[in-house]
Amino acid sequence: MQDLTKQETIALREKYIGQSCQLFFRDNPLKIVKGKGQYLYDENGDQYLDCINNVAHVGHCHPDVVEAGCAQMAELNTNSRFLHDNIVLCAKRIVSTMPRGLSVCFFVNSGSEANDLALRLAQIHTGRKDVIALEHAYHGHLTSLIEISHYKFNLPGGIGKKDHVHVASIPDPYRGKYRNDKYGDEELGELYAEEVRQICENAKNTNGGGISAFIAESMISCGGQVIPPKNYFQQVYKHVRAAGGVCIADEVQVGFGRVGRHWWAFEDYNVRPDIVTMGKPMGNGHPIAAVVTTPEIAASFLGTGVEYFNTYGGNPVSCAIANAVFDTIERENLRERAITVGEYLLDCCQQLAKKHHFVGDVRGAGLFVGLDIVEDRLSRRPNRPCAEYVRQRLREAHILISLDGPESNIIKLKPPMVFSKENVNEVVAALDSVLEEYKHKIDSDPFETPASAEGRSNIKKLRPHKSVFEKLIKSM
Repeated sequence: MQDLTKQETIALREKYIGQSCQLFFRDNPLKIVKGKGQYLYDENGDQYLDCINNVAHVGHCHPDVVEAGCAQMAELNTNSRFLHDNIVLCAKRIVSTMPRGLSVCFFVNSGSEANDLALRLAQIHTGRKDVIALEHAYHGHLTSLIEISHYKFNLPGGIGKKDHVHVASIPDPYRGKYRNDKYGDEELGELYAEEVRQICENAKNTNGGGISAFIAESMISCGGQVIPPKNYFQQVYKHVRAAGGVCIADEVQVGFGRVGRHWWAFEDYNVRPDIVTMGKPMGNGHPIAAVVTTPEIAASFLGTGVEYFNTYGGNPVSCAIANAVFDTIERENLRERAITVGEYLLDCCQQLAKKHHFVGDVRGAGLFVGLDIVEDRLSRRPNRPCAEYVRQRLREAHILISLDGPESNIIKLKPPMVFSKENVNEVVAALDSVLEEYKHKIDSDPFETPASAEGRSNIKKLRPHKSVFEKLIKSM
């Protein structure tokens, strides 16, 4: 196939791809043609450090994962309704990482499919429809998931909240309804969980049926890299189960050892969900995902008499790839790496926050870290212009980050698990330089916006200065 120029690719995309399918850096999109480890390469061969792709869990194009997929594809790929060893070995592998009682697997193609199936399991098991989800949550692009994803349905052009959906406040200790400048961590968890208890009670009184499920990411990604209070899920699960509902842990973005200490982020909270969902990181970007649940819930599903099948969910190639991902995580000690590199990243970012007042909060676990960019620390007002400026300037330095949260002011770092301390040094030194640059820009011309600065054709190339912060990194 003949390679297209970047402009030819853009022209064909504008002609044939839906305009709502958005790109990173829309004004000047990147054309990425190759990936290796924690790096991406454009059509000119320029290298970019990837701090975005949690989906490429063990690194882009990991040779062992690629080999496993190619070898199985050369032998067989077929409908999952035939017996094959790969699917049962993959299921056994997944269950071995789960708490006791979570022992039945369903295979699907994506995190969206996994969460859709989880809702279906919960609704059939309980005989109810109502769902509790979190403010600013996102769980997938299927209709059933857009309905429960406040991140989507609450947009100006969104579908609005359906009657069967109940939205609980996001348990964000820094900028949520209850904050850590007034309450301690344990009290915060109880206050946020009490809101869930009240929703359960109200649903029982108004709908007559009550709640089928509570669903939440174990650590909240699109809502702003939020780490809930330690006792939050314990309290919530207690209230939901008392109301007859089941508890769903969405591990699509934070599972498979990303937090380091455990295979699954919910384990950080000492809880056992009734249903766990996982997504494309299990296939390093290949379309495979899964739902894990209890024998009791699985039996309720079987009892409906409606056969479940997913033609290619858990096919031989996908499961060969997922098994290779498990092997790679264990062989290369990537969970241990997530601990050591993640702690180093968190520590460096906290040192950065001491220097720059635009960094209001640094939070995270393992290789899941967020920087809350603010106008000032006292008000905690989101500073989206500063965050966007940082994102654009780091792109010019060939470092790719993304923004999230309801105000798009959270710098989120979810790199491949092969990220190194040297990569941390590069990212944090660049952040230091850009935040210093932004401060001087605002001080010299408070009316200038990042948008006007981006439009200049002569904007200088970012060269991180030899700052006190860089010296600090070297001494750590």
